[in-house]
Amino acid sequence: MQLHGVGALVTGGASGLGAATVEALTGAGATVAVADISGQPSIDVADPDAVAALVESLTELRVLVCCAGIGSGGGRVVRRSGPHSLDDFERMVRVNLTGTFNCVRLAAWAMSQLEPTDTGERGVIITTSSIAAFDGVTGGSAYSASKAGVAGMTLPLARDLGPFGIRVVSIAPGPMTTPMVEGLVPEFAAQMAAEAPFPRRFGRPEEYAALVRHIVENPLLNGEVIRLDGATRMRPL
Repeated sequence: MQLHGVGALVTGGASGLGAATVEALTGAGATVAVADISGQPSIDVADPDAVAALVESLTELRVLVCCAGIGSGGGRVVRRSGPHSLDDFERMVRVNLTGTFNCVRLAAWAMSQLEPTDTGERGVIITTSSIAAFDGVTGGSAYSASKAGVAGMTLPLARDLGPFGIRVVSIAPGPMTTPMVEGLVPEFAAQMAAEAPFPRRFGRPEEYAALVRHIVENPLLNGEVIRLDGATRMRPL
């Protein structure tokens, strides 16, 4: 799908991966709307009414990129103070998984009402999983569970939406230079960067955004979870 003149929605578009994606899509000629909890207006991606109102306000919405997510609120399941907080677990799942599905379902419905392009496409949906979905680290049960859910629904979504000409792909980034990784233990962050086969550094938001653009423009990419990690494999602390 060509991006010039296309309507796009980026969740979590005010910072990090989302902000880089907004810049890349805008640079390619798309008209981009942003949904972000810190934006104006503030949009909670798990709020069905707020997201529905935003989607309904957009015309020719053909690209959705889900970058909204949280990484805090984890920790070991059993610790000196007691068991893992159920509220923290549910909050992680609500934002990262339920919020993603909420945006996907509403955007997909809007896309399904559009006329197909010359290539038969009506839309492209890109979600954000994580390598933590596959390489869970110590204290990361909640985060890994939420991101594994995003990865796990990619193929079923692609199968559901294929008849409408809507593709679904998930990106599973490794550690990226975004505000979310600032909370990592410095020694652990340095270890992860040093152990990456190549390049031996964290990923950059613009590299995520470049992959987003390629996915949109490559019609054969569908139903896949793409690791973007320089062959990094996370291991226990």
